[in-house]
Amino acid sequence: MSQTKTKPSSTLIRARRSTMLIFLVCGLGVASWAPIVPYAKERLGFNDANLGLLLLLMGAGALIMMPITGILIRKNGSKKITLSAIIILSIVLPLLLLMDTPLTMGLTLFTFGAAIGTIDVAMNAQAINIERYYSQHIMSSFHGLFSLGGILGPLFMGGMIKSGLQPVIAIGTISVVLLLIVFSQYKSLLSSAHESKDTEQTKFSWPGRAVIFLGLMCFIVFLAEGSILDWSAVFLKDIKNFDEAIAGAGYAAFSIAMTAMRLLGDKFVDKVSPQKIVLFGAAISSAGYLVAVFSPWGWLSLAGFVLVGLGAANIVPVLFSAAGKIKGVPASVALPIVTTIGYTGSLAGPAGIGFIAYSSSLSVAFCVIALLLLVVSISYRQQ
Repeated sequence: MSQTKTKPSSTLIRARRSTMLIFLVCGLGVASWAPIVPYAKERLGFNDANLGLLLLLMGAGALIMMPITGILIRKNGSKKITLSAIIILSIVLPLLLLMDTPLTMGLTLFTFGAAIGTIDVAMNAQAINIERYYSQHIMSSFHGLFSLGGILGPLFMGGMIKSGLQPVIAIGTISVVLLLIVFSQYKSLLSSAHESKDTEQTKFSWPGRAVIFLGLMCFIVFLAEGSILDWSAVFLKDIKNFDEAIAGAGYAAFSIAMTAMRLLGDKFVDKVSPQKIVLFGAAISSAGYLVAVFSPWGWLSLAGFVLVGLGAANIVPVLFSAAGKIKGVPASVALPIVTTIGYTGSLAGPAGIGFIAYSSSLSVAFCVIALLLLVVSISYRQQ
């Protein structure tokens, strides 16, 4: 990545704003699926175990497409790939409520996951290329919009359904909104000409130690984030005796904290070094898990989840930026690998936490995550 620092042009500023909206689109699309899961489950007549197995296909689609997306970007540019993937995502979203057999639902979920994985890599490639021309870190603001979309998606879907709209109409409305945003912003995205500099600087080479290291760091952080999503409500209900109706407060506290910190994160990264963001962020997240586990009061456990969100918020944006700066490895090669390894953590990690919890307790499992986050803090400091 070029290190030349120039004042951003109006074209570059528009590209940044458009890419931020693409991150919002991805967050909205992913999060809008959550409120309609019960409706899809009822339509299929599935139990929890069957649905869980089927949902693995969504993760499989994302994992398969992430490395393939890197190849597609080198050939066609991230701009075209982003548009194509969002169109597919928008078409597939309503189909998730229309499929009524395991086969058709499985194929639809696989396609949905593949579209998400493609957008994830392509929009981050756009963000990395934009950041190269700025004289400061801007990656956190992109991820902040993704997190904001993750909060707004369920709110919009829940609001429309509660107002009387049929779920399929509500999700169709979200699809239309996604399409309107991407088509209105497409022209402002950076073209492949801006990405060719990365791909022409070096011939393809196998990813080295630096790429794998960043991927493993992302794996741990995604594991920590995914475990909050999958296990925080269970932890608060079973371990801290929260009422089932408010057990989701842990994830809500985490999400709000993460979104706020990401939206403010660029200023923090500019004031301190990216290395310190990872060092202190991982340590704070680790402390948050320990506070949640050992707190004698429920409200303090919620504060622990807030600490996890605050600490983890800007680690992944910093790691993704670092992936775009590895010497001798184009961003279109490094980023898909780092993203794929990291995303594996969000999928397989929570399942591993469940195994630990079954063998011992969920409190012990959370302590293991805290230890892994300390490994991130210590090992990244030594880089």
